[in-house]
Amino acid sequence: MFYRAAAARSLFRASPSAVNASITRSVLTNTVFKSQFTVSARQSPFARPSTLALATRKPVTTALVRYASTSDKKLGTELVEDPDIDMMAGVKNDAKIIKETFSLKDVPKEALYLGLAGVMPYLATSLQTVYLSWEMNNALTTGSGKFISGESAELLMNVIEPLQIGYGAVILSFLGAVHWGLEWAGYGGKVGYKRYATGVIAPAVAWPTLLLPAEYALITQFCAFTFLYYSDARAAVKGWTPPWYHMYRFVLTFVVGASIVASLIGREQLASHYDSKHGVADKVKALRAVQWKNEAEAAKEAESKEQ
Repeated sequence: MFYRAAAARSLFRASPSAVNASITRSVLTNTVFKSQFTVSARQSPFARPSTLALATRKPVTTALVRYASTSDKKLGTELVEDPDIDMMAGVKNDAKIIKETFSLKDVPKEALYLGLAGVMPYLATSLQTVYLSWEMNNALTTGSGKFISGESAELLMNVIEPLQIGYGAVILSFLGAVHWGLEWAGYGGKVGYKRYATGVIAPAVAWPTLLLPAEYALITQFCAFTFLYYSDARAAVKGWTPPWYHMYRFVLTFVVGASIVASLIGREQLASHYDSKHGVADKVKALRAVQWKNEAEAAKEAESKEQ
């Protein structure tokens, strides 16, 4: 009897643990195995073996896909594609920097318009030099010019040369005089001889170019324009000129320098068959020829009077 009561009590004590164990096993089974199945596999008891095999072989990937889809639905958000990257953004930024660097918006309109108009004569004479050189070369190779004769082109070249070089000397002298005006106005303080020297050196270099051969005169003026731009840029950094002056001078100097280079290139093939009448030696020879002519005429008049 005693044994029967003990067995009955042990049976009742073991039944809840068995139930708990079965519940625990069922929960563990649902957690481990059912999380590896797809939604369709859980809904249909007759799922195909391939679906179960795919879900069983790739449980991590399937779980991540399920989590991403359910989380988006819970949060009410949608997957947004990455925006397209602008491959030209760097180039556009560089172009913007260059545009801002060479901007002339701070230059007074009057100075800008008159300055651009001031380089037009230099540019026009340069283009004329290139055209006349082309006509003279055509006359040499084909026997006649394209639009005008070779003789006419040579005569016009003798007129264009002193015009271009003389105008360049005037512009150099003007650029030097600007520093005298800034010193008198006291812009950037009283600098003294340093700023006055720039105004003196410019005409001192420009004046002798009027007596040099055309090629040497153009090269000398090109160097003088470059030096003056460098001097003006340094003066702008030191605060001796308005902040916009160095960029303003760069644009104008670039136009003049390009004109000089074009003239030199156009005259390159003329050295073999064209003698410029612009040099000092040519001027001296012309004066001596006139003097000899006058002396010869005077001698003839004296002989005629004696007879």
